[in-house]
Amino acid sequence: MAHEEAPISVTRALEDAKLCLGSLPLMVVAGEVTGFRGPNARSGHCYFQVKDDQSAMDVIVWRGTYAKCGFELRDGLTVQLTGGFDVYTGSGRMSFIARKLEASGEGLLRQQVAALARKLQAEGLMDEARKRPIPRFCTRVAVVTSLSGSVIDDVKRTLARRNPLVELQVVGCQVQGPGAPATIMRALQVAANARPDAILLVRGGGSFEDLMTFNDEMLARFVAACPVPVVTGIGHEPDTCICDMVADRRCSTPTAAAESVAPAIDELAQLTRDRQTRLGVAMGRMVQQGQLETQSLGERATRAMSADLGRRRLGVEALAQHRVLTDPRTLIDDRIAALELTEERLHGALPRMLLRQQDAVKASTARLRAASQRLLVPYEAQLSRAAASLDALSPLKVLGRGYAIARDAEGHVVGDAGQLAPGDEISVLLGTGAVRAEVTQVEKTATAGVEV
Repeated sequence: MAHEEAPISVTRALEDAKLCLGSLPLMVVAGEVTGFRGPNARSGHCYFQVKDDQSAMDVIVWRGTYAKCGFELRDGLTVQLTGGFDVYTGSGRMSFIARKLEASGEGLLRQQVAALARKLQAEGLMDEARKRPIPRFCTRVAVVTSLSGSVIDDVKRTLARRNPLVELQVVGCQVQGPGAPATIMRALQVAANARPDAILLVRGGGSFEDLMTFNDEMLARFVAACPVPVVTGIGHEPDTCICDMVADRRCSTPTAAAESVAPAIDELAQLTRDRQTRLGVAMGRMVQQGQLETQSLGERATRAMSADLGRRRLGVEALAQHRVLTDPRTLIDDRIAALELTEERLHGALPRMLLRQQDAVKASTARLRAASQRLLVPYEAQLSRAAASLDALSPLKVLGRGYAIARDAEGHVVGDAGQLAPGDEISVLLGTGAVRAEVTQVEKTATAGVEV
C-alpha cells in the first residue's frame, strides 16, 4: 500500500495558497465595475467586482488608493487595475488588491470633466454670487440649438402654449461632433447681439460622449462671460455638464428651460387678478387708516388750537388788567415815588459817609504824622552833623577871625599879589561887609602885601 501524506489544516492550506499568490508578479487587469460598495463608512475601503464577457473577480481598493485615483467609482464604469491576488484566511476568499486605479473609456472622460469642473470652480465661475438673475417675465427669448432635431419644436410648442406673447428668436448651431463648440459660441454671440431677456442653450438627450461638446472648456468660459443671462437645458434629468454649472440657470430638460422663462399666461392673468384684489384691499386699508389718522390729527389740532387760544386769552386779559393800561400815570407816579425814596436814602447816607471818611482821614493823618516823625529822626541827626561840619569849614568863620578875600574886577579870587598891578580895582570881602579899593602899590615878597 502506497504511503499517504498526512492531511494539513485549512489554515495551512490557505496560508500556502496566500504564499503562492504573493509570488505572482503585478498584473494590469481591465474590466467593468459591478456590485460597487463603498467607500466603507468606517474604514473608507471600496469593495466591488470587475467583469468581462465571461468572468468576474472580487476587488478591494484601500482607502488611500481610492483617494489618489481622482474619480468616483460606480457600476458600469470601465477601469484599469494594477495589483495582485490575495487570500483572506478567515474566509478563504480570494480578492484582487488594486494598488493603482485608472479610468478608461467613459470613465476617463468623466475624470477629465471632473478635473475641469474643479478648475473652473476654483476660479469662481460656478459661484452663485456671480450668476445673474433671470427676469421673471421674459418678453424676448433667444434659443441656441440644432435646427434639425425635435428640441426646437418642443421649445416653440412650450412657449406658444404657456405664453404666446413671448417673442422667440432661433439661432441654429451644431450640438455634437468635431467643431460643435465653435458653432455654439458663434450662435451665442449672434443671440447676445440681439439683446434678448435670456438665451436658452438646449439640446436633447444622448450618451455621455454625445454630451461632451458641452464639457468643452472654451465653450464653458464663453457661456460664463456671455453678456446676456444663459439658461441651459441639456440632455435629461441626471445629465449635468460643465455648461450647466457655469450657466446662470440650469434646467433638467429643454422643455423645463422654456417653461422657466415663460410663465403660463393664465397663471399671469390669475396672478394679476390676485394682485389687483390684494392691491384693492391694501388700498382700502390704507385709505381707512388714513381717514382715521386724519380724523385723529384733526381732533388733536382742534384741542391744541383751543388750548393755545385759551392761554393767549388769559394772557391778554392779564395784560388788560395791568395798572399801566388802567391808569397810564401809574408808571410815572411809581417812578417819582422811587426817585423820592432814593433821594431820602441818599440824604441820610451822605452825612454818615462823610463822617466815616473824616474819621478815616484823621486816622490816616495821625498814622502818617507818626510815621514821618519816625522816618525823619535819623535824617535830622545826620543833617545836624553835616551842618556842624559845614559851619566849621565855612570861609565866613575864617573871615570872622580877621581874614579877607580879594577879588579882581572880573570877580576872580586873587591869591597872588603878582596878579595885580597898580591902578587895578579890587573888592575885598571881610567878616562883615565888603569894600572896594584901588591898588596903588604891589609888593611881590612873601611878607609883603598890596597897598591900597
